[in-house]
Amino acid sequence: MQKKVIVTCALTGAGDTTKKSPYVPITPEEIAQSAIDAAKAGATIAHIHVRDPQTGGISHDPALFQEVVERIRESETDVILNLTSGGGGDWIPSENDPTAGGPGSDMQTPEERHEPIARLLPELCTLDCGSLNFGDQLYISTTDWLRQQARLIQQSGVKPELECFDTGQLRFAQQLIDEGLIDGDPMFQFCLGIPWGAAADAETIIYMRDKLPKNAHWSAFGIGRMQMPMAIQSMLLGGHVRVGLEDNLYLDKGVLATNAQLVDRAVSIMTGLGTEPMTPAEARTHLGLRKAE
Repeated sequence: MQKKVIVTCALTGAGDTTKKSPYVPITPEEIAQSAIDAAKAGATIAHIHVRDPQTGGISHDPALFQEVVERIRESETDVILNLTSGGGGDWIPSENDPTAGGPGSDMQTPEERHEPIARLLPELCTLDCGSLNFGDQLYISTTDWLRQQARLIQQSGVKPELECFDTGQLRFAQQLIDEGLIDGDPMFQFCLGIPWGAAADAETIIYMRDKLPKNAHWSAFGIGRMQMPMAIQSMLLGGHVRVGLEDNLYLDKGVLATNAQLVDRAVSIMTGLGTEPMTPAEARTHLGLRKAE
């Protein structure tokens, strides 16, 4: 267990959660304020998706990302920004033509996925390291697309967070490293408990941790009721933690949470176990981040 741990807050995600909780931020103003509140509660990193302000549904609009980022930066809140570049990969086969995407499909090219990163140059962005049966749909991120995205991220100078939803994705992330497409010490995020990816349990974390290169940084999260157990298990096994409304809506059974409350709960448990959240300034040095624009 490390003495100081990076705490990521995943603010809103892209799932169908806005009708389930009034605390899931939707508008750029709400998402930015949620990041600020999470940072005040102890979050080191804010992981950012954006949503359509009118419907609350998924959006990839670079202008919305820009408004969120500008609002956070103008507030002078010290928090590391981690923008998603994993949008536009959802595919559901059409009932009439299984070779075509049906209702709910949402696909983007690697260049389109990278556009908010290229425009805003955050310190971090995600790179989902493979395709996956994601619940009842397929998330598509082919190896050639991932190589393209990795090159674009590398050229931008932004550090990728290598998101791995299963053990095979760890292998491909290592391949990207071997091909020289990931600079510096790599940063991994284990995404656990998503149907039908890696399980949310200690054995899976240990297996994935032990497959990493020696110089890797890593974090893990679980979804739903496994969010806090996996956050603390990750910390106990030497990793960093992620909480937030992207992955879980509840503070306790039947009690809806805010992002700040989830961060505060994780930090309270951490401090009781003898560790504390790493500050953004400390994490920039620890992860070798470039200075944000």
